[in-house]
Parts: sequence; C-alpha cells; structure tokens
Amino acid sequence: MHCSLSLNLFMIQRVLITEAAIAVIDELRDMHGPLMFHQSGGCCDGSSPMCFAKGEFKTGGSDVWLGKIYGCDFFMSADQFAYWQHTQLTLDVVPGRGSSFSLEIPMGVRFMIRSRIFTIEELPELSTVRRGDDY
Repeated sequence: MHCSLSLNLFMIQRVLITEAAIAVIDELRDMHGPLMFHQSGGCCDGSSPMCFAKGEFKTGGSDVWLGKIYGCDFFMSADQFAYWQHTQLTLDVVPGRGSSFSLEIPMGVRFMIRSRIFTIEELPELSTVRRGDDY
C-alpha cells in the first residue's frame, strides 16, 4: 500500500535560534510567562527583533507569522518580509543595550538577527507563513 502525505514534515524553517538566545528566553519566561517576537523593519532599533509578553504586541494584516522558535511566535512586518522572504533568520543575543521596548533590555543584552539567503533548492521546501491577522 502506498501512502502520500500532503504535508511535508521536513520543511525548512524560516527562523532558527541560538543556544544563547534560548538561555535568555528561559529567563524572560520565568519573569513574564509566554513570549512572542516581532521584527518591524523600522530604522535604528526598530529593525531589531523585539520580545514581548505573548499578546502584548497586536499583530494584524501588516504582519507576517514566520513560525515558532523555542515555543515563541515570530512575526515580521509584511513590508520587511517582502525583502527578506528568501532569507533564513537566526535569533541570537549580543551584549549591549538597545533603546527599544523589548523585554531583554534590562538584562544588558539585546536580541539580534543573523541571516543567510536560501539556496534555490531550498525554496520549494520553506515553511509556510501566515498573515498576522489570520494567526
């Protein structure tokens, strides 16, 4: 008997995470509960991924859900996604303090994105995205 799955269980994730970012998320979860991320694509600190308590940042039709990283939903503004849709993102942390409203700022670290362009072979295998207001 031949079975085929309509869902590819081995899709390539659009967002990854480093061990350092996992450690910071663990601390933030202890303080704030479930978390979410949003990357707006604004200038200066607005282009850094920001961490919020889940539901504290309202998403809508101008946002794209890229997936979950370490149990946290990750959103990006649709305008920025138009430029970054062929790029795999990796959430990381670095020492320093930004001037945003992201939850990690008082810890003396800030989230940042490392990226790489997907290969042509990877493009058909990318995980699906959803509009922020559909999520």
